[in-house]
Amino acid sequence: MKIVRVIYTTTEKYAEQNQANIRNVMADLQKLNNAGIYYHACVSADGKTFTHTAFFKSEEELKVLNELPSFLHFQEQLKANGFEAPPKQEFLNLVGSSKDIFK
Repeated sequence: MKIVRVIYTTTEKYAEQNQANIRNVMADLQKLNNAGIYYHACVSADGKTFTHTAFFKSEEELKVLNELPSFLHFQEQLKANGFEAPPKQEFLNLVGSSKDIFK
């Protein structure tokens, strides 16, 4: 299992578009219905600091996300519109979970 968390802050002007792009990625992931990907994104109370946490059953699922056209578009747009705080990426190890994510 791979777990990745990314935190970054967009400009206030771009935050709404970033949310729309994230929703597009999530809609595409829901359509794919890949049981090996559990991905969520949240925005902080400031409306512009985003936290993405993704759980992948294997490298293959990570590749699925990284090649998804809507995810590529999301990344391109985010990079083009700048950050107030650059992305901080962490790789995490699961200690425990209230649910078995990958049954």
